[in-house]
Amino acid sequence: MTAPASSAVPVAAVPAIGVLPPLAQDGGGWSLLIIGGLLVLLLVGLVAFAVLARYVGLWVQCKLTGTRIGLWDLVMMSVRKVNPTVITRSLIMATQAGLLKDYSLTRKQLEAHYLANGNVPNVIKSLIAAQRANLSMDWNIAAAIDLAGRDVLDAVRTSVYPKVIDCPDPKKKAGTLDAVAADGIQLKARARVTVRTNIAQLIGGATEETIVARVGQGIVQAIGSSPSYENVLENPDAISRIVLNQGLEANTAYEIVSIDIADIDVGENIGARLAADQAEADMRVAQAKAEERRAEASAVEQEHVASVQENRAKVVLAEAEVPKAISEAFRGGRLGLMDYYELKNVQADTKMRSAIAGEGAKPNATMQP
Repeated sequence: MTAPASSAVPVAAVPAIGVLPPLAQDGGGWSLLIIGGLLVLLLVGLVAFAVLARYVGLWVQCKLTGTRIGLWDLVMMSVRKVNPTVITRSLIMATQAGLLKDYSLTRKQLEAHYLANGNVPNVIKSLIAAQRANLSMDWNIAAAIDLAGRDVLDAVRTSVYPKVIDCPDPKKKAGTLDAVAADGIQLKARARVTVRTNIAQLIGGATEETIVARVGQGIVQAIGSSPSYENVLENPDAISRIVLNQGLEANTAYEIVSIDIADIDVGENIGARLAADQAEADMRVAQAKAEERRAEASAVEQEHVASVQENRAKVVLAEAEVPKAISEAFRGGRLGLMDYYELKNVQADTKMRSAIAGEGAKPNATMQP
């Protein structure tokens, strides 16, 4: 007997025992996954190697010196745009110098100063120098001085080892300080000022130029108040003491240690030259006044000459009336012929006497009837 057709199972529908799926049969898919995982691991390894290559040296230095900076802290410094080498080596320097015992110095303070465009190594070096010299200065003061644009390390060095400033400044055109004593003699002086930094007034204090200007002013004033140039030449220390006692370092970043007069030269006799110039000026004024008086006298003389000419003209006019009067006198019988001749004789005698006297008087108009 045969089985019914409906209960027959197709051979293709039943999977054969020991036959794998298509993915399993093709090993390419698993290979891609394995290769991708290996590439990811390789990339992570390269990143880790790069991090270790960059920061492991600094991290080892921190561990060996006892500086509390971890590997993660170094990585985060780079993320915050902070140079880890600068911060790490500065903090190692502070740790090795023993600054952390006297100052509450932290890594965050160094990073903040670095982000503010400060010179972190220079500030640390200045703190070390101040600690060795027993100067009173902390991190806040040093950082403020550095951010103000001053060289804090040079300031500490100047405070420990004073420096000398030439007065006047050799870089300027004026080579000497010129002053005139009371007797009119010019003196040309050069001074050397020894100063050291005043840490307390370094922020906001005046610079070297102010010191040079004040010392120059004091020297000129002291020489000008001296009664004679000989006193200055005999005792130049007196000028130094006078200038030093004026408190010239007020509101400056320096403390004046000493003022030494390096050289004094005798210049011109300014008093005599001024006296000569004044005499010449007075002479010119006198000449001008004399010329003014001469001009006035000449004007008056011309007026008198004009007046004389006017009077002469009047005399001529009057003399012109004489012949008329004589004619009228003849007609009226008030003048005789003998009287007329006598009058002519008198006129002739007067002319003769004038000629003898040398007066050179001109004859009057002819009196004709």
